Amino acid sequence: MSLLPVESSFIALDELALSHDLDLQAMNTVAAIYPFRLTRHYFNLIRKQGDPLWLQAVPDPNELRQDTQLADPLNETGLSPVPGLIHRYPDRVVWLVSGSCAVYCRFCMRKRGVGCSGAIATDIASSLAYIRENREIRDVILSGGDPLMLADEQLEKILSDLRTIPHVEIIRIGTRVPVTLPERITERLCSLLSRYHPLYINTHFNHPDEICSASKTACARLADAGVQLGNQTVLLKGVNDDPAVMAHLFRKLLQIRVKPYYLHQMDLVKGTSHFRTTVSQGLEIMAALRGNVSGMAVPYYVIDLPAGKGKVPLLPGHEINPDGTLTLTTYKGEKIVYMDLQKG
Repeated sequence: MSLLPVESSFIALDELALSHDLDLQAMNTVAAIYPFRLTRHYFNLIRKQGDPLWLQAVPDPNELRQDTQLADPLNETGLSPVPGLIHRYPDRVVWLVSGSCAVYCRFCMRKRGVGCSGAIATDIASSLAYIRENREIRDVILSGGDPLMLADEQLEKILSDLRTIPHVEIIRIGTRVPVTLPERITERLCSLLSRYHPLYINTHFNHPDEICSASKTACARLADAGVQLGNQTVLLKGVNDDPAVMAHLFRKLLQIRVKPYYLHQMDLVKGTSHFRTTVSQGLEIMAALRGNVSGMAVPYYVIDLPAGKGKVPLLPGHEINPDGTLTLTTYKGEKIVYMDLQKG
């Protein structure tokens, strides 16, 4: 049998409120719309009320603030040919195989459904049939919720079924479990995953304090099982919107064999506007990383465009001049003119 988290793995909202003298009624009002779940592991990493980990995990009345943002700004529902399967790019699909996570992050891009009674339902048979029938699909990303919240037997059935489809070349799993519930990464789970290579996992560390002995062990087990590990970080106000914090995070990730992959500008998701930063702040962070950390530690900074138009990378430090030359800025701030190849 797989070892899924038991009730003792989580902290109740009333226990959290009592331990920090919080307004339980106000927190329940938020949690009634956007559910609360917090593992004891992640709670124990929080150093004080209002710190970067607290902000990511604890309900905030700002989530109910009226704003112009949308529940589904990326139009995932409109891009779902069958329930729970998102087909945005020609050669890949995102398959929402789970509706729950170990921690319900307050900035979640699928805040509208994860952990909610109206969570997106996935029809496994229909999803597999769609993938099988569309031969241009080469890459399947398992997401949710968190796929690693499934029982081992459920997860293996999905992986084994996908591996019977000849044109599926790559399987990816998006999971925050190594961060929020590292004890879920058992030797048994890693042995299971190792049978379905090439398999990639993108996890989700947002702050250096999330990297601890338990998360290091979880990532080491996955890497030792041959899983390629990447990380997707979200740029969050008050959490990591600081070049020194980001540099520290990305260096520590490389030390635990996790490659920084994406730095996401906050999606325009309803209930998350208090986490948004400006794009210029993101570009300033990227500029500060250049030359000061290894290129391996520098992710792509991307905006996932509204209406499901896809990701666009953003880079600091270049200007196109009227004469066709480029003015490039070095990591030291020097302006260098570069002669581009002329047309004709």
